[in-house]
Amino acid sequence: MAQQKEAAVVGMWVFLLTEILFFGGLFAAYMVYRIWYFDAFAEASRSLSLFWGGLNTAVLIGSSLTMAMAVRCAQTNKRTATVNWLILTMILGAVFLGVKVIEYADKFEHHHVPGYNFQWAAAHEAPAAGEHAVAASEGAAAAEGHRELSLTPAQLQLTTQIYFSLYFTMTGLHALHMIIGIGIMLVITRMAYQGKFDQEYYTPVEMAGLYWHFVDIVWIFLFPLLYLVERHV
Repeated sequence: MAQQKEAAVVGMWVFLLTEILFFGGLFAAYMVYRIWYFDAFAEASRSLSLFWGGLNTAVLIGSSLTMAMAVRCAQTNKRTATVNWLILTMILGAVFLGVKVIEYADKFEHHHVPGYNFQWAAAHEAPAAGEHAVAASEGAAAAEGHRELSLTPAQLQLTTQIYFSLYFTMTGLHALHMIIGIGIMLVITRMAYQGKFDQEYYTPVEMAGLYWHFVDIVWIFLFPLLYLVERHV
């Protein structure tokens, strides 16, 4: 049993290392483009909702806590508590995905999805008129300043599209990992309900916890990178 657990732990860490390298490559690409087109990235970042991004950050931090509680309860053979904490973790994961759906819908509505119909200028003007009073009052001068730089409308159209290409790639892959994590937890929850875990055997819960914490940490990096580019809260 000890050898099986050790093999599972090593296998999980090797898998997570490959995931770190994968997301690390995306982060590196983002940082390169951010350095090259900082003004455009800063302007595009201001179109994201700090409220929804902050809410999702809080939700995932909470889900890390509930996942840790599930692992602890599995270690102490508390079957009902383990099931309850796992269910709560899945609920928080579903809340996160629901918020991302809201954010994605907003981007589709304002034509911020990279492709033939991408329209930065027209879509960017709309929120300042009504939806985001704070951005209109606090960020008007800064936004105006960025528009007066050497970026032509065509350049702004291109460079903001690069930002949103990276935004959808990174957040989409993260959301996919969230969906996979919820699927894993559905299986783990069923096993916990059937009483398959105790003080001697709780490795699946522990491995699911490692995966879930990794996904949460990825978002902790994504949030400031995507939402807080030259943003003064």
